[in-house]
Amino acid sequence: MKELFASVAVILAIIGNIPYLRDVIRKKIQPHPYTWLVWSLVSGITFFGQLAKGAGIGSLPVAVSEIFTIIIFFFSLQYGFKNIIPRDKYFLLAALFGLIPWFLTKDPTFSVVIVVTIDLIAFVPTIQKGWRIPKSENSILFSMNVLRHILILFSLEAYNVATMLHSVAMITTNGIMTMVLWFKRKAL
Repeated sequence: MKELFASVAVILAIIGNIPYLRDVIRKKIQPHPYTWLVWSLVSGITFFGQLAKGAGIGSLPVAVSEIFTIIIFFFSLQYGFKNIIPRDKYFLLAALFGLIPWFLTKDPTFSVVIVVTIDLIAFVPTIQKGWRIPKSENSILFSMNVLRHILILFSLEAYNVATMLHSVAMITTNGIMTMVLWFKRKAL
């Protein structure tokens, strides 16, 4: 059953990311490059942390999503949001510092907690941009992420902070982003 949940979560990652990537290439939306770089780092740390803490098949959707996150980051450099502010650089540095506790303690839990916190903070520029310019984002990705992370929780082979925290945080933030985009588009 866990394999089924993980497989459906992988499919949702693909369904959510392909339209987003297509819209980036078509210049319909402008991803925030620093946010996507931070998300690339966070997802990578989370994936390896989940593997180390026994997530098993439940880490597969995170790996698939990580591939798309890296691809979208690279496309965001050319097609993305250009109004980068100094605060965005601090989010990037904080994500890099999230690796230090893992190297020092050999336990990914503390690093996962740090990078998930950073991930939540790094989501702020994208939520703000979505609020100000709702057409600059694609809500399919964020709504699919909510469903995908719910399924990831059901597909985990071990339940602990390192394996669960990222999905719980992503359900919350992607849910907020989906509601922001829906509300703002409805208002327009």
